[in-house]
Amino acid sequence: MTDRSLITTGAVGAIVAASVIPNSTIRCPVCGTAKTEIMPTDACQYFYECTGCGELLRPKPGDCCVFCSYGSVPCPPIQAGDMPTCRPT
Repeated sequence: MTDRSLITTGAVGAIVAASVIPNSTIRCPVCGTAKTEIMPTDACQYFYECTGCGELLRPKPGDCCVFCSYGSVPCPPIQAGDMPTCRPT
């Protein structure tokens, strides 16, 4: 389900993001610790160290960053409908 308060319709009828949510809660798949973080808007975050167990999280295959893999909200470029070019190899 889409939160309609976050989208608007463009002139051609395309749905575009009205605003980007800057925070995402990352949940560690190892220990379950969850922490809300501010996402970078000008770079992809490939690594995140869990504050609970110290596990170094990396993006899942096909995801551009740890927020897209483990966060409650995807990264700002994905929210805006962009295709990030910062995918890890």
